[in-house]
Amino acid sequence: MSSRSSGHGAGHRSRSGWWRFTIVAVAVSVVAALAACGDSSDSGSADNAGEVSRIVSLSPTGTEMLFAVGAGDQVVAVDDQSSHPADAPRTSLSGYTPNLEAILGYDPDLVVLTDDNNDIIANLQRVGVEVLELPAAKNLDETYSQIEMVGEATGHTREASELVSSMRAQIDEIVATVPAREVPLTYYHELDDAYYTVTDDTYIGQIYRLLGLRSIASGQDGYPQLSAEFIIESDPEVIFLADSQCCGVTPQKVAARAGWGDLRAVTDKQIHVLDEDIASRWGPRVVDLVRDVARIVSGIGVQATP
Repeated sequence: MSSRSSGHGAGHRSRSGWWRFTIVAVAVSVVAALAACGDSSDSGSADNAGEVSRIVSLSPTGTEMLFAVGAGDQVVAVDDQSSHPADAPRTSLSGYTPNLEAILGYDPDLVVLTDDNNDIIANLQRVGVEVLELPAAKNLDETYSQIEMVGEATGHTREASELVSSMRAQIDEIVATVPAREVPLTYYHELDDAYYTVTDDTYIGQIYRLLGLRSIASGQDGYPQLSAEFIIESDPEVIFLADSQCCGVTPQKVAARAGWGDLRAVTDKQIHVLDEDIASRWGPRVVDLVRDVARIVSGIGVQATP
């Protein structure tokens, strides 16, 4: 279920080891290569851009990161789910069921991916192709780290650092504009029409929390399936729909569900459609998600704190 997987895959790592970057053919890493070229602290794009010239991305989030750090000209193919930016060289390649022969048809020297499906990493290693694995980030800090890794791997260290600094500043500014609340607003984030949702401990749940929101869902499973009865009983103040594009769910259809017509979110007209891609790809456009949700939250009546 693409919505529930958040467009990233389910794999997680510790902060120090949740990515894998291997160069089998020469048995050295990009980090070592950069060090051999001298001090990289102020050399920017010139260090490594010539070494990695043909990139294949099997990750929509990875694709967005590559173009955002200035490595777009090095990208020769992206997977069938990479819809942004519009000029990315989209192909029929799949990150869910990767095919080694199809990937090698683009003669890559670097493959960016999210998950090791079909044992693709070992297969790429065997033929000497570099791999940058970027599992689903667990929080904003991991998104920032991944962007910096993409910059380092592609010779755009300076651009990546500048992008991260800009993202941090923008998000801080946006969060500061949201009125303080004594009690967080309750929300229901709908991932699909089977009532899968998110808790406060997920990536997007943490963003909602930054903006003064609290999920009606809780528990160890970050992506639980709720019952209609539970949602009605919880009576969320805001409903966010991340299933409009995939499943055709609209505010009107939500309001027409049996027993939902009296929910506060329905009567107060606080049902909001999110862009599914932006809400599930935790890369550069997460700033847009924060901005959109902040605008919604700021428009809801606030009881000022003393």
